[in-house]
Amino acid sequence: MAKIIGIDLGTTNSCVAVIEGGEPLVLPNSEGSRTTPSMVGFTEGDERFVGQQAKRQAIINPDRTVYDIKRLIGQKFNSDVVKHYKASLPYDIIEATNGDAWVSVNGQEFSPQEVSAMVLKKMKQTAEDYFGEEITEAVITVPAYFNDMQRSATKEAGMIAGLSVRRIINEPTAAALAYGYGKERDCNLIVFDLGGGTFDVSLVSMHGGVFEVVATCGDNQLGGEDFDRAILDFLLEKFESETGVDVSGDKMALQRLKEAAENAKCELSTLTETNINLPFLAVDENGPQHLSLSLSRSQLNDLVYELVERLEGPCQTALKDSKMSTSDIDDVLLVGGMTRMPLVQEKVQEIFGVKPSKGVNPDEVVAVGAAIQSGILGGEVREVILLDVTPLNLGIRVAGDRFSAIIEKNTSIPVRESKVFTTTEKNQDMVSITVLQGDDESASANQMLGMFNLTGIPHAPAGAPRIEVSFEIDTDGIVSVSAKDLKTNVSQSITVEGTSGLSEEELRRAVNRNK
Repeated sequence: MAKIIGIDLGTTNSCVAVIEGGEPLVLPNSEGSRTTPSMVGFTEGDERFVGQQAKRQAIINPDRTVYDIKRLIGQKFNSDVVKHYKASLPYDIIEATNGDAWVSVNGQEFSPQEVSAMVLKKMKQTAEDYFGEEITEAVITVPAYFNDMQRSATKEAGMIAGLSVRRIINEPTAAALAYGYGKERDCNLIVFDLGGGTFDVSLVSMHGGVFEVVATCGDNQLGGEDFDRAILDFLLEKFESETGVDVSGDKMALQRLKEAAENAKCELSTLTETNINLPFLAVDENGPQHLSLSLSRSQLNDLVYELVERLEGPCQTALKDSKMSTSDIDDVLLVGGMTRMPLVQEKVQEIFGVKPSKGVNPDEVVAVGAAIQSGILGGEVREVILLDVTPLNLGIRVAGDRFSAIIEKNTSIPVRESKVFTTTEKNQDMVSITVLQGDDESASANQMLGMFNLTGIPHAPAGAPRIEVSFEIDTDGIVSVSAKDLKTNVSQSITVEGTSGLSEEELRRAVNRNK
């Protein structure tokens, strides 16, 4: 039987694992590393490098090195998210014909799905090198707080990479699977997942081989890259104050500063002070200008204080939604490289009143969980049941720009729910169904996933027709919506992909370009 691999497609690093002999195994890449930087580098001749090789060339070719692509996947070009990151990324972000954010390198345009596929292809190749056979199926993880568009886009990335994506699984859920696999202990587990680009927190109840996600919350715009940016901004300000030179527009200098910021952050997880030395960072009329300074852990804590404080809100929301208190929590699992930071660990203990567990590798545990899920699908892992939830309310826009939720957040999936609505005008023969995802009572403040029209409604007074709207979410968290006039049984339905994603032609072109 063909192997199904588990892939953690991370913002900063990616990882691939499999089930071998009933046990999860993390596979080393061709460079011998168990994790791979989620970076793609392009040369002037359009040769591509993925992983460590791309990271090495980032300083000399910053505008031809694409990273943080996970933060752009499933995003609109004019969204606040893209506007925020556009200024800090060295490569060009452009608007695609459907309004999505794409990247432009060497005059070529790539969707985030296609760039992500290049990373996934490296993971696929890693597994093929290990097994000596072609790998065509995978389980891929996503942040729990990813919306429908981002999940669909991730599946498209898998398809472009030549993978049939058997399941999309939430990262905290995967981590919980890895933590509890082979253990008979029942417990309520908090999975605190702070990675390079996103933050998720989930409360998982484990009992008798059943992994039940009770509640989840998160922040897709909070991760290690934001901590790096806080340090980078400090270094920019320090350099300008000492030399009078502003290098914020110099892409090569910025890339050197970014790398120095990331290294300093990592070193200060174990040291109380580190030195940052960047010779020849700039040249002005006075000659070469260098950056040399010491950064202490307490200074770092001050720089990222507000980011760490932002961690508490989603944690409290998850606790509230679970209807549990901190006294019900048995253990806290730290996931993601940022959880190595002492200040983050202190904050976790302050929030939950439990000293967090360090019994797993935070960089690999999500891939291990994805492998266990692949083993469940492949029949290699038995007696494990996974019950996940949808992270956000799903519903439609109704009169007065109000949001009417049909499936509420933290509902176990797969699920199907229906509600009956009516018309607002006399002889109204059509209704527009605007599908939304989010937690705000105002429809316009939530994420629009798509829209469609139900026509052929018989003329009747306002409020007389009965329109049943049904939502269905599959095990990947992908949404389907239908509407039916209960008098005539006329219906219309869509699988939500109307406002984002690649067209069939774009998908076909991307697959061919990445063969």
